[in-house]
Amino acid sequence: MEEVLEKAVRRVIETMRERLGDELTIDDMARTAMFSKFHFSRVFRQVTGISPGRFLSALRLQEAKRLLLSTSLSVADISIQVGYSSVGTFSSRFKSCVGLAPTTYRQHGGFAPLILTSDRTDEEEARLATVQGKVWAPPSGQCGLIFVGLFPTCIPQGPPVRCTVLRRPGPYVLEDVPQGTWHLLAHSVTPGSEKVVGGTNRDPSLYVGGYGPITVRRDVVVKPADVQLRPMGTLDPPVLLALLDVRLVALNSVAS
Repeated sequence: MEEVLEKAVRRVIETMRERLGDELTIDDMARTAMFSKFHFSRVFRQVTGISPGRFLSALRLQEAKRLLLSTSLSVADISIQVGYSSVGTFSSRFKSCVGLAPTTYRQHGGFAPLILTSDRTDEEEARLATVQGKVWAPPSGQCGLIFVGLFPTCIPQGPPVRCTVLRRPGPYVLEDVPQGTWHLLAHSVTPGSEKVVGGTNRDPSLYVGGYGPITVRRDVVVKPADVQLRPMGTLDPPVLLALLDVRLVALNSVAS
């Protein structure tokens, strides 16, 4: 049964990719999956971890990232091509998810000079917990620097709550994690493939892994959260956060 559900969701994701510039409703997606609208939404979230609408939005921004780096199309033209009627809305959404404005993302070649964490600055909350564990290397292939971050949902977009970058698979520590429910997400790129990564969800140079949700509460010890990196697949939400540019900054430039 699980295989049948995944096959239906894959079919919908392929339709999303083919129609990024179109208005695609939940009814349209449910018909593609051959489920009722309400059953489809539950199944899609069960399989991917996020709603169909959020997945579609992520695919649109992923395609926008690709177009910004591989074409000379204007930001306005790209926004229309990926389904936005307002370039202002597109630019705002892109910056909040990727961490850079579209023009800046293009100017920097798809890299971010540093990764800023969200502005959770309450000192009492900030001392609540440490999240730690180990990142395991993918079964095959060579991974490069490994980004590890805590996010509000299981999609790596927007500023993480806390993050770090590892030179190689192994232990990580995220300190001063505030109260809340977070998803630990990790990704790594094969060395030398950084400039072309993320064009599709089947990019063989991109490895991902996740753990969660992790609930941080006062006076509760968080158990170790280990992550196994694996090749990114069709059912994984896109990695929207811009890659850290390690050519320009040292690893300790990840800011909190």
